[in-house]
Amino acid sequence: MEPEAHLLLGETLEKNAIDKSEYPRTAEIENRCVNIIAGLWNAPDEKYMGTSTVGSSEACMLGGMAMKFRWRNRAKKAGIDVAAKNPNLIISSGYQVCWEKFCVYWDVEMRVIPMDKDHMSLDIGKAIAQIDEYTIGVVGILGITYTGNYDDIEALDKALTEYNRRPGRLSVPIHVDAASGGFFAPFMEPDLRWDFRLDNVVSINTSGHKYGLVYPGIGWIVWREPEYLPEELIFKVSYLGGEMPTMAINFSRSASQIIGQYYNFLRFGFDGYRSIHRRTRDVAVYLSKTVAATGLFEVLNDCNKLPIVCYRLRRSAKVPWTLYDLASRLQMNGWQVPTYPLPADMQDVVIQRYVVRGDFSMNMAVEFAEDFETALASLAEARMLGQKVPRFKIRGFTH
Repeated sequence: MEPEAHLLLGETLEKNAIDKSEYPRTAEIENRCVNIIAGLWNAPDEKYMGTSTVGSSEACMLGGMAMKFRWRNRAKKAGIDVAAKNPNLIISSGYQVCWEKFCVYWDVEMRVIPMDKDHMSLDIGKAIAQIDEYTIGVVGILGITYTGNYDDIEALDKALTEYNRRPGRLSVPIHVDAASGGFFAPFMEPDLRWDFRLDNVVSINTSGHKYGLVYPGIGWIVWREPEYLPEELIFKVSYLGGEMPTMAINFSRSASQIIGQYYNFLRFGFDGYRSIHRRTRDVAVYLSKTVAATGLFEVLNDCNKLPIVCYRLRRSAKVPWTLYDLASRLQMNGWQVPTYPLPADMQDVVIQRYVVRGDFSMNMAVEFAEDFETALASLAEARMLGQKVPRFKIRGFTH
């Protein structure tokens, strides 16, 4: 972030985001951020509700809880025995681990739709087939952790509209996990229909500390209208003689990142975010072309959506080294390149991934490309390499 933002964050560390009566202007700034984000996501005017969170993971928890509580309330009215078995949530195997945590913490069955070579995002047909009267919702992912691909949320919405219109069924909503794409797609693909323009999308979360360009620790969630956020999840806090709703899982925390998010919104504006993201994508496309030009790799994400480069070794490459060996060579020059297998049913496919951030300049990309080509040349001449069949391992950090 900019030096001015550093100063602002430091000066506001003592502001308590949860204490809305003591810091009413901070609460107003949070509301303004929610309003801006709701506008980005085409939420219905004056009906939406939203809040800041500690990262997108807490936002996912809140979105999941709202779906579960709403399902339970409607299921009881429909005469369904809600105690007969756990409710379930449907999601692709490209999910972020916070969804697994949500299902464990709140006794929800996670119905995982495996990715395969023909479906590198949510297989909508299989997802619809898994729905029953205990389904609280389907999660669409706008930026899969492993590859950066988007689920086809518009197609999912169409399929759910068909499912929901049949009489006697509880309607099934969509929650969009837009941790990565929520602050990217609106600027780069404003015509892409993934948000509240779709009838079945009831809530969306995002991460302010990814393409929202704020330091780690800030996320956001918006519900399209109060119907989708059960009242029992909203707690009233005294606010200058009135009441202020709060629905966070966490309690006391610094408001500095909320203020940092508002700073970015005012500082950059729509055109500024678009300019930054366009430059970031240009860098990612350059890296993608660098990888593809070697002829050794199959690029799985060419940066058409998020600025994430993802690739695997071609089977036809017939080289004596693995991507783990390549990662080791790159690390010798200080580059940490995550290398890991894809999730269940595709765990035999090992990939490498670069997530390009706004501060990764084209100059740095050129430096990396030179080191990348040097590493390939070194591997081609190496006499000693790692194991021919490496044990299951992950190089770099996943979350």
